[in-house]
Amino acid sequence: MFIKENRIIDEQGRVLFLRGCNVAGSSKVPFTPHGETWRKDSLQNPESVSFVGRPFPLDTADEHLDQLASWGFNLIRFVITWEAIEHAGPGIYDEAYLAYVRKILKKCEDRGIWVYMDPHQDVWSRWTGGDGAPAWTLEKIGIRLDRIYKTGAALTHQEMGDPLPKMMWPTNYNRYAAATMFTLFFAGNAFAPACTIDGQSAQDWLQERYIAAFRHCYRRLKDCKAIIGWGAMNEPHQGFIGYRDLSGLENNSIALGPIPSAFQAMAAASGYSVEIPVYKTGIFGTRITGMHTLNNEGLSLFQEGFTCPWKTAGVWSDERGAPVLLKKDYFSSYQGRKVNFTEDFLKPFIKKFQERMREVNPEAFVFIEGIPNGDHPSWHKEDGPGAIHAFHWYDGATLFSKTFNPYVSVRADNRKIVFGKKAVLKSFIDQLSDDMEWAKEHMNNAPCLLGEFGLPFDLFNKRAYKTGNYTRHIQALDMYYTAIERLFLHATIWNYTPDNTHARGDGWNDEDLSIVGEGKPRAMQGWMRPFPRATAGIPELFSWDYRRKSCVFVYTSSSHEAGSTELFINDFHVGPNPNIEITVESLENQGREVQPGKDTLQYGWDRAKGIFYLVNPEKPSRIILRIQG
Repeated sequence: MFIKENRIIDEQGRVLFLRGCNVAGSSKVPFTPHGETWRKDSLQNPESVSFVGRPFPLDTADEHLDQLASWGFNLIRFVITWEAIEHAGPGIYDEAYLAYVRKILKKCEDRGIWVYMDPHQDVWSRWTGGDGAPAWTLEKIGIRLDRIYKTGAALTHQEMGDPLPKMMWPTNYNRYAAATMFTLFFAGNAFAPACTIDGQSAQDWLQERYIAAFRHCYRRLKDCKAIIGWGAMNEPHQGFIGYRDLSGLENNSIALGPIPSAFQAMAAASGYSVEIPVYKTGIFGTRITGMHTLNNEGLSLFQEGFTCPWKTAGVWSDERGAPVLLKKDYFSSYQGRKVNFTEDFLKPFIKKFQERMREVNPEAFVFIEGIPNGDHPSWHKEDGPGAIHAFHWYDGATLFSKTFNPYVSVRADNRKIVFGKKAVLKSFIDQLSDDMEWAKEHMNNAPCLLGEFGLPFDLFNKRAYKTGNYTRHIQALDMYYTAIERLFLHATIWNYTPDNTHARGDGWNDEDLSIVGEGKPRAMQGWMRPFPRATAGIPELFSWDYRRKSCVFVYTSSSHEAGSTELFINDFHVGPNPNIEITVESLENQGREVQPGKDTLQYGWDRAKGIFYLVNPEKPSRIILRIQG
């Protein structure tokens, strides 16, 4: 597998289309003891947890992987966290977990399923309301784990209790713990040079431990041929970097509920009670609806002998007995100019990560992520080969409201309201197209993969779980996939969680986006779709109408010696006796219809595997395939 221009090509020279899913949502939390975020004790004893069994126990792996393969998925974005590898302490790797992962990936290899390894995090760690980093990363800069919630440094499901307000967890990016850790990780040398860990700068120490852990993991998996590449970090965040005014709210994905300004977060972490605004965001904008007291006990977040690194850096002071902001624009400039997080800090980290991983496999792809709905790093030829722009996109209005209306939407990029079904679909296509255009203009025309998109299945207060009617879910997914198909965009849906339940969703922060629930697939007509897996030529058009069971695929064939074109399609899509029409047009536009069973054009259908194949005619031609159920 290699990249040619902006396409992914197999060893036969065919254009590949990667379609798959993220496995799994529950891989964010330990398997033993059960680490689901609703469990109040799931943050205890962080050094002794185990992720063996994530995404699924080894004795059920064949069943799950066979199911994924039967749905046509040829790519898995495999969720793996830093905590899963190195939870017991710096340099102490969980070899049992790595051996388990190797067995899972070898099973993927047996089934011809490719794997994109995803070092996953959300808002830094489980102790800061998400997942990813081990607890000791926080302790190394002096943070007391037992005071993170009490000081307002993070909101956690474990301590807030049920129900967790809808999509509250992303607001942790604007709270002290996650924002501080991201700032130190990416730019500690620039903004907190006095903050050190074991005699090394916090940035260098944290990045070295992170990269070393995943490099060690890759060395253990180096014979797993299913792995085609690695991401460097899921949905990286800039923390405080880029704030123009630390007394306000910036760098936020959504203003929802009580959120401190950066300065208020710093003051609260150092033991001051502060009054912070409560926000509400709707289709008509954001407003403040009230006030909330943060850290009303006046506790310090820090262990004895430690202090806030931003206080040490002179960002703020309390010398006169009360916190005072001294440098409101401290994080806005770098080297005498306006700071650019993605170019100044994220890209150098990705390059460092990529170089170390290529020591294990020089042929591995690097899946590059920027800030969701934000800036992406540029990538040029001299930055290294094998780059894939692996951006994320969600229908934000549906994700945050947990409702779906095909006739009304709000764009995720500019938050403008869109009316009309055709206009809503066009807005989806335009948003995805904009990200692809970025890769063309700023990433050396790199291939694009939509690494995450998806749908909350608990729409309308879980109505479908009671009625069994998934019509709205199917409509939403069909529109997402139609946009993907129009653009020939590689994509992995979020997500497949085998232990999802209607009561507890994916087991993490009340999210419920798994395409299976209670062990059964949900809204399959929306996401289990035909697609061209491999094209011996250049794809021009693909469309699928699940209502009419109608598939159309148009491509220009390459040489006769190339491998066959393969379309994933089976009885679920078109039934056992579909009508098949194949038209061959010469490059001089002289068309003729191929009569199935009566023509020299070779084709066939392995119905068990769901693979319809066509062998190219002797001369390069334009092929039009129609399958009607």
